[in-house]
Amino acid sequence: MNHILSERINNLAVSQTLAMAALARELKAQGKDIISLSLGEPDFNTPDFIKEAAKKAIDDNFSAYPPVEGYADLKEAICAKFKRDNNLNYTPSQIVVSTGAKQSLYNIAQVMINEGDEVILPAPYWVSYFEIIKLSGGVPVEVPTSVESNFKITPEQLEAAITPKTKMMWFSSPCNPSGSVYSKEELEGLAEVLKKHPNIYVVSDEIYEHINYTGNYCSIGSIAGMENNTITVNGVAKAFAMTGWRIGYIGAPEFIAKACTKMQGQVTSGANTIAQRATKAAVEANPSAIKYMVDAFQSRREIVYQLLSEIPGFKLTMPEGAFYFFPDVSAYFGKTLRGTEIKDANDFAMYLLSEANVATVTGDAFGNPNCIRLSYATSEEVLREAIKRIKEALV
Repeated sequence: MNHILSERINNLAVSQTLAMAALARELKAQGKDIISLSLGEPDFNTPDFIKEAAKKAIDDNFSAYPPVEGYADLKEAICAKFKRDNNLNYTPSQIVVSTGAKQSLYNIAQVMINEGDEVILPAPYWVSYFEIIKLSGGVPVEVPTSVESNFKITPEQLEAAITPKTKMMWFSSPCNPSGSVYSKEELEGLAEVLKKHPNIYVVSDEIYEHINYTGNYCSIGSIAGMENNTITVNGVAKAFAMTGWRIGYIGAPEFIAKACTKMQGQVTSGANTIAQRATKAAVEANPSAIKYMVDAFQSRREIVYQLLSEIPGFKLTMPEGAFYFFPDVSAYFGKTLRGTEIKDANDFAMYLLSEANVATVTGDAFGNPNCIRLSYATSEEVLREAIKRIKEALV
């Protein structure tokens, strides 16, 4: 029946993170003892003060359609958050609240990208960037990195990737999947290149900004000369353990924000009202309110680094943010393990699922075919057991 469906959907890849999570659930339902390290989802509950704000919103009858771009007082709170945490100066007319940061990214692609426009993607990149750009008629241009460069691109690589067709660059810091965080100096180096090309716009995905172990955080939009060419994307899913509340937001030049509002007005209209009231409580809170979660992630990071370092053939970086490891496992390519030939990261991830009962995600999905992604957003006990199984399956 594929010929009946649109070329658009036939050419769209399935999200491999969601596909692996679904496969893990299926195997669990069949009675297999699967440990899933495939989804990027905090294992904490939403903090009580945020839940209270949502309950109050229900009692206060926030049940009518909201403005397409978000409640005015929420947009003001987001502007204050941007100023407090990121040294970004946005006005409410530059903010658009959406149903998750994924919709924010989709809106941006739809209103900015024309057929054939090139979008630079430092690889590895979050799995959905590539497909969202393609779906919008854009051409993703991957700039490769490796364990050795801590999965970060250099100004020279950026300059070399720019052509007359380059419209945008999309990246995340802290990065999903590698956990790398660009320092202020590194971002200034990239900004120097971008400022020579004033027609290029940057999408800075900062959804993991608070899950950051470097002690510093810099938004590229706060660098002098970048404010009019940067679209800052954020949300409450990761830092506040609100993945299911589905709220993301952008700060952008006003003409782009207006265009995103126009697009959203025809697709979903305003985001969920109760979730918006809960988000206001989240963004108004001092980041210290979620320190307990960040501390737990940091402690797990140390444990997982130690355990993965003991597995022969795993090349690692120490992630500086987010809650993932992205080991290079190419030492196993070309080998046969328990009768299974490992040709690439896909084979390796499927081998771990069948032989170790551990679900990970192939690095192919993120633009790096030598790696796999493991999420450590789960308990220490589960992590120790998962890595023990992986190690045993590779010996």
